[in-house]
Amino acid sequence: MGFADLLNEVGGFGRFQLIHVTLLSIPGLLMASQNLLNNFTAGMPGHHCTIPNRTSIASSHNFSLSEVDDSNISAIRPTNFTDFETEMCLDGWTYDKTEFLSTIVSEWDLVCTLRPLKQMSQTIYMGGVLSGAIIFGGLSDRFGRKALLIWSYFQLATLGTCTAFSPSYVTYCVLRFMTGMAVSGVILNAVSLKVEWIPTKTRTLVGTLSSFFFTFGQMVLAGIAYSLRDWRKLQIAVCAPFFIFFLYSWWYSESARWLVLNRRSDEALKHLHRVAKINGKPEKIEKITLEVLESHMHKEIQSSKGTYTAYDLIRTVVMRRISLCLMIVWFSTSFAYYGLAMDLQKFGVNIYLMQIIFGMVDFPAKLMALGSLTFLGRRVTQGTCLLMSAVMIFANIFVPTDMQSVRTTLACLGKGFTSASFTCVYLFTGELYPTVIRQTGMGFVSTMARIGSMAAPAVLILDEVMPALPSIVYGGAAVVAGIIAFFLPETLNIPLPDTIGDVEEKCFVKYTMYSFCFPTGSQSC
Repeated sequence: MGFADLLNEVGGFGRFQLIHVTLLSIPGLLMASQNLLNNFTAGMPGHHCTIPNRTSIASSHNFSLSEVDDSNISAIRPTNFTDFETEMCLDGWTYDKTEFLSTIVSEWDLVCTLRPLKQMSQTIYMGGVLSGAIIFGGLSDRFGRKALLIWSYFQLATLGTCTAFSPSYVTYCVLRFMTGMAVSGVILNAVSLKVEWIPTKTRTLVGTLSSFFFTFGQMVLAGIAYSLRDWRKLQIAVCAPFFIFFLYSWWYSESARWLVLNRRSDEALKHLHRVAKINGKPEKIEKITLEVLESHMHKEIQSSKGTYTAYDLIRTVVMRRISLCLMIVWFSTSFAYYGLAMDLQKFGVNIYLMQIIFGMVDFPAKLMALGSLTFLGRRVTQGTCLLMSAVMIFANIFVPTDMQSVRTTLACLGKGFTSASFTCVYLFTGELYPTVIRQTGMGFVSTMARIGSMAAPAVLILDEVMPALPSIVYGGAAVVAGIIAFFLPETLNIPLPDTIGDVEEKCFVKYTMYSFCFPTGSQSC
């Protein structure tokens, strides 16, 4: 008997879980906006050197207006480029406002020699997401999921909105970095609060369906960006709603598992009684007492008296193998995903339409993943999605550049498989790590995802060496991770582990290929 049995007694997946999961998933509509915002706020509009008018030439060169003619302009602005000499635009830049009214590129002239700063802003943001994964992962294991989630909502709403009023590029990057930290806090704690209140049999369905909020959010981003076309207004539009999420997040119930394991069983019991009442099981309130709760989780309570750190993720054999495999899977999934998703202008299609297409392709991909997760398991789904994304990326190498529609189709399919891989790895990771160190583990492995997302834009520079090189790197990483994924233990229909001992008991290791197996009588590998 364990906590999963208590969840079933208070209604399984009832009214409380439905409301709880829905409220936690709604912010996902705007989480895609945060990660993909750079496609629009840092969009590169058409531009050329500003052509000076005759009045400005006359005043700057002490001519009278009548003296300024084409011969004078030619003398002042040499037109003989036989030596291929170039110079900076002396009179600034003029930007085409057909696609974007205003972006940080046109705001701070991030063109020519300053062009790398466009991608730098995204790398800095992902650096914030990386830092947040490290910091918030450990803090939530210490202070609770709910408290850190509430704070993350507030930080994202406040600093994200303030970003719209940035007076300089440096200020913009600093605020985006801190917003990225909050994004990690929201994602990691929302995933754990969902998983830890959901019965074993419904985890797959709930995990996949809630990921559709992120998918639909990609199309929402395209609509908002198209209607505003101004980076400051867009920044406010995708960040201010988090004030609403902050206000209603106080309704959430803290993870009862976490409360029990942190010697706060009284509070856990209150939350369980609340869940029973909302689920229409008031008769269970008297039956589930403090003694019943602690007897169900006696072993976990005894184990939780120790102190856990990130070192525990690699201290034991099974935990070490799981952590190392997940690091590679998370890195490659994020690396390939953002390599495809963060440079929409290269496809030669309207950027707003391309964003919608990239969002729409996720729906069939994730439905396919749902079926695979349910019937084939997590391990097969994870490995297959990564290998298929690699196939699509490699196939694009051999398609001529003039066959733009074929290249776009293959890129969309590749992006769909990486999105399905993301859906799987979030669920898979939450099921592999035990409650006592789940958030630390989530933060640890998702750190690798942030490194992957930071590295992805930099790899695009390799196309100057060889046009196919970025695709080779992205595809190669996906192949390696796809193979590594098959070394992870299966978790389909397995109760969540609460302690490191649970993980070690459920799996034993033979030092051969596909070495993870479960004891006789449980789910096999």
